[in-house]
Amino acid sequence: MKRLFKSAAAVATKDDIGSRLMFGFAAVVVGSLLLTASARTQIPFWPVPMTMQTMAVIVIGMTLGSRLGLIVVAAYVLEGLMGLPVFANTPARGAGLAYLMGPTGGYLAGFCVAAYVSGWLAERGFGHDLFKASLVNIIGTLIILTFGYAWLAHLIGPVKAYAAGVHPFLLSSLVKIGLGAVLAVLIARSPLKLRR
Repeated sequence: MKRLFKSAAAVATKDDIGSRLMFGFAAVVVGSLLLTASARTQIPFWPVPMTMQTMAVIVIGMTLGSRLGLIVVAAYVLEGLMGLPVFANTPARGAGLAYLMGPTGGYLAGFCVAAYVSGWLAERGFGHDLFKASLVNIIGTLIILTFGYAWLAHLIGPVKAYAAGVHPFLLSSLVKIGLGAVLAVLIARSPLKLRR
């Protein structure tokens, strides 16, 4: 009888691992497509056009959790590093390592950190009500802007970095924080259980 239970437990564990791997693979594929689409879709806004990429990064983290959210976003960055045209303005700006070492490299690093932190906070209950989800979106946005600013300041100096890499995005960031919070709460309250 013990052998039967052990065998059943081993099969269940293998099935669970297999389903987690399949879910993880699907999350990477769908997440990469979502991030690519959000990077390439420009919405007219002032003072610069707005993409939905930062919102997508944060919502992916909140929806999938810290580990899988990080894996999805890191896979997206790795795809760009390999030369796939997944980033905004590629291939016109070039792809691969040259793109990552360019002015937007800091933002891409910030994406990974923001996805992890947003997921970590959501795992601790910051995602089911609008106020807490807004806080997560604010924190995620600040992480992305901070990493982007730091790298840009290294390249062109702090004053120019703020003028080119932070200030133009403040207003659109507020819009995306609100939209991201609403979307994250709707997903968290839906019957879908995507965080594993």
